[in-house]
Amino acid sequence: AFPARPLKLATWNMEWLMAEDGPLATTAPPDRPHRTAADFEKLAAYAHHLDADLVGLQEVDAAATAERIFPARTYQIFMTDDALLQHPALAIRKPLRAHKNADLVELDVTPATAAHQLRRGLDVTVETGTTPLRILVLHLKTGCWDNPVAERHHSCPILLQQFGVLQNWISARAAAHEAFVILGDFNRRMTVYDPFFLLLNHAAPLSLTTAGWASPCENGSYFIDHILLGGGAQSWLQPHSLRVMTYRPDTQPATLSDHCAVSVRLNPETTRTFPAPTPTALSSDTQP
Repeated sequence: AFPARPLKLATWNMEWLMAEDGPLATTAPPDRPHRTAADFEKLAAYAHHLDADLVGLQEVDAAATAERIFPARTYQIFMTDDALLQHPALAIRKPLRAHKNADLVELDVTPATAAHQLRRGLDVTVETGTTPLRILVLHLKTGCWDNPVAERHHSCPILLQQFGVLQNWISARAAAHEAFVILGDFNRRMTVYDPFFLLLNHAAPLSLTTAGWASPCENGSYFIDHILLGGGAQSWLQPHSLRVMTYRPDTQPATLSDHCAVSVRLNPETTRTFPAPTPTALSSDTQP
């Protein structure tokens, strides 16, 4: 069953969302955020306000932890199978049907002997009625925010390798004529002129839904959390639907996240192409 209303799609980095009584907590960095039961309740309230059908998550330790924010009575949680402390995940509102594809293991471009491995990509196919939607949730290497593509310091060559992996994934989706979405924390302030984005756009035409907008969650700078649409999904975008869910000042003492949820709305029955929005400051979607 597919919702009659447009499909709301979001990405949200949860900033070290971990169960404090879980087996992984003792192995995590001591300076990470430590959350109380009240913090989890506040995050769950924001997730309820977000009211998204599909939420790509980053930095989650386990599906059971994600279910404290996106309860199992409402959402199904998919997660990568790697053995890291932080995982990309996808919360899918029931009764939407989906199946997990093989993780995009190639996004971990580090040698097997490296002390710190990088995150895999989560690859899920969601049934949307007549046309399935392929979704890739990712969290890429940090540190190459807006550096030149020729940067040879530590972070940028690694990020460039990861973008090469994404090129191959995009090319495969285009060859199969699939509607697809790539969303998550790219750790890159991409614009339509960014050479890193142009590498992906060369593999197949993409819509960068955050292009031309300033994020109210990033002090008015460009986004690093992005939602990219490709294939048939490009024509599904509901115009002017980009939103950022900011936090109310009176909940700031709580340990929430250093990222805000970014969302757009899609209409899989739409076949026309909408013009890009005029660049401007984006209004926030603060909880009332």
